[in-house]
Amino acid sequence: MTGGFTDLADAFFRPAVNALTPYQPGKPVEDVQRELGLERVVKLASNEGPFGPFPAAQEAMARAAVELNRYPDGGVYRLHAALAERHGVALDEVCVGAGADGCIDMLSQAVVDPGDEIVCGWPSFPSYVIYARKQGGSTTLVPLVEQRYDLVALAAATTPRTKLVYICNPNNPTGTMNTTQELDTYFDTIPDHVLTVVDQAYFEYIDRPDYPDAVERYLKQGRRVVVLRTFSKIYGLAGLRVGYAVGPRSVCSAMAKVRRPFDITTPAQVAALASLDADAELARRRELNEQGLARLESLLREHGLEPVPSAGNFLYVETGADANELFDRLLQEGVIVRPLAGFGSPTAIRISVGTPEELDVLADVLGRVLQRA
Repeated sequence: MTGGFTDLADAFFRPAVNALTPYQPGKPVEDVQRELGLERVVKLASNEGPFGPFPAAQEAMARAAVELNRYPDGGVYRLHAALAERHGVALDEVCVGAGADGCIDMLSQAVVDPGDEIVCGWPSFPSYVIYARKQGGSTTLVPLVEQRYDLVALAAATTPRTKLVYICNPNNPTGTMNTTQELDTYFDTIPDHVLTVVDQAYFEYIDRPDYPDAVERYLKQGRRVVVLRTFSKIYGLAGLRVGYAVGPRSVCSAMAKVRRPFDITTPAQVAALASLDADAELARRRELNEQGLARLESLLREHGLEPVPSAGNFLYVETGADANELFDRLLQEGVIVRPLAGFGSPTAIRISVGTPEELDVLADVLGRVLQRA
């Protein structure tokens, strides 16, 4: 008995669930302020964009607020239609989810049976592993090479039982990317029975000729692929949880069958829709991120750290020891970063690009913390 309630033994629950290590989110600002009595806390932990929703998205949410007594559009029709038009695909070749993470969950539920395999690089985004194991699937984790996905080894690791191969590009948490040439070679060699998932959550941050739009280059050329995108990063809508998959209609249809009813809230739908026609603001934020990334890398190197060059909005840093030690010292000073044991890197931290003012705070805190160490 606990607090008057009858507890249940582990045997009551599915073995696959008992064996799970749940995803550990970044520590909220409010918790740190309350626990440590700090007024100013800077969060550089969760790869959120440092800027809020676009003005048009804020206005759309304000208009929608007066009708929040109504359920949202369960089919998310307007957003599906707008995304289909944006990518030049059919309406039923898009599946909106509660973030790209929600799409990974739906895909796992739709595809993975007990005994099926998924393959991904490692360290990488934990949800690929968690959601497969939740379904009773097995996971093959292919070590990164120089902190990058090894696509040759990834393809070689597949077996007749492999259903899904995940390519996180750029990879979270290391920030490294695979080039068009590397992906071309991968798709030429991957077995026909495998469905590849190219996770491009940071797509809008990258403006390089050797970084492919996987929808255009692979999906539209008939490859067996699903491409993930999100509104949580550069669009500033992480708190609303809205992302999407673009893929074959059969895959999107199967994902839609396992989604929860009304899982995309009305504010999320209207804000995402209002964010789609803002190319100038996207370009501005991309440039600011490039500047912030360069400054973040510079200040880390000035303090004796060696970050891995990144294509995203964050940097991966090996600490040479248990990363929780540096995480805790920074936390005591009001800076939240991300220790990466849950991503497969117990000695590394990940630091997101913040505003110039937030990076000023980080520079000051690093000087004190590392000097004491």
